Amino acid sequence: MSPDIWRLILWLSGGGILGALAGQTLAGLLCAALGLLVWHIRHLQRLLHWLRIRMDGEAPDSPGIFEELCREIDYLHARHRRRKRKLSKVLKQFQDATTALPDATIILDADGGIQWANTAAAEYLGIRWPDDAKQRLTHLVRDPAVVDLLNNPDLQEQSVELPSPSKPGVHLSLRVVPYTEDQRLFVARDVTRLHRLNEMRRDFVANVSHELRTPLTVVRGYIETLRADKKNCPAVWQPLLAQVENHTERMANVIRDLLLLSRLEQNEQSAGRGEIAVADMLGRIHAEAQAFSGERRHLFSLEADAGLRLLGAESELYSAFSNLIVNAVQYTPARGVIRVRWYSDEHGGHFSVEDNGIGIPEHHLPRITERFYRVDQGRSRETGGTGLGLAIVKHVLQRHQARLHIESTPGKGSLFRCDFSPDRLVYVSADQEQKQSA
Repeated sequence: MSPDIWRLILWLSGGGILGALAGQTLAGLLCAALGLLVWHIRHLQRLLHWLRIRMDGEAPDSPGIFEELCREIDYLHARHRRRKRKLSKVLKQFQDATTALPDATIILDADGGIQWANTAAAEYLGIRWPDDAKQRLTHLVRDPAVVDLLNNPDLQEQSVELPSPSKPGVHLSLRVVPYTEDQRLFVARDVTRLHRLNEMRRDFVANVSHELRTPLTVVRGYIETLRADKKNCPAVWQPLLAQVENHTERMANVIRDLLLLSRLEQNEQSAGRGEIAVADMLGRIHAEAQAFSGERRHLFSLEADAGLRLLGAESELYSAFSNLIVNAVQYTPARGVIRVRWYSDEHGGHFSVEDNGIGIPEHHLPRITERFYRVDQGRSRETGGTGLGLAIVKHVLQRHQARLHIESTPGKGSLFRCDFSPDRLVYVSADQEQKQSA
């Protein structure tokens, strides 16, 4: 039996005996219970005082259950201190490791406030810890790309490149990684060397394309002259010249697309915001696609909202939309169905091309927009494609802050959709459209 039970029995027995001697047994028991209650309250106050003020000191000398409580609390407190020291050690190791990293690393709270930053953050982003503690990252790094990266969950699986705001000549690759439930890790990596290599590659491609265009034009001119001169050109040469002409035409298309792609890559700024009548533009592309279809007689369906216009560069968007429709014609069997739509919803504007063609295997989709990437090498050459169409589409959409969405099932067809943000849309009423056309 515990000492506290014995203490209760002794107090009540003593009170009962004294009360019986005085002829007031019940009063004696009540006095004993009240005295025991006061004793307990006193020791509880000492325990509470120790917990509130002198936790690091020795526990109060209290008998019975209070002694056990103090011992248990003391043990838990010591274990907590050990865990706290261990956690502090781990946190310091993490901070030492991230401080030594060459990448700028910043811990952000749910609102984008800076909770910690390493020394590289000061070098590349101009953020100094702890001077900038609790400041919002977007207040210190004022770039729309950073705002989009932090606010758009879809972009947080990707990286964004931009020049360093504090170190001229340095290009950074930015990425946001979920860290804890209410924290995020913002990482900026120096990709200057890679950026320069890409610039060298772009310059090389552009220069070579320019150099090839002139002699290729001369060759095409000679071939056309020879084919037109029936008297001096033997008939046996005609098939050979036709084959050479086809290849020079294909090479000219490749050079044309390379120059366009190079121009798009060199101009990384946002595209212009001219008002484009997309429905009219699609009407022209639709007529060209029907002519390109020729004897294959594809079934076209065009649905375009005439009152929905887009802010952007018309020549670039014409090239992107035309590439998507021509791809559908190339990879859809004769008399296949090609559906073209231009519409809007609560998420923005959408241009889509859907076909019931050969489709694309799923493992090819992540790389389908790479330059010269072909799902089927032989079939792509037969259709006369350059392998640059979707790369052009990707860069045009990037310049318009839009995204390319692809769905495809082999043997059933594909859907290519360009998604534009609402701020690039202009809604025109029928009356306004008539006045502008007049």
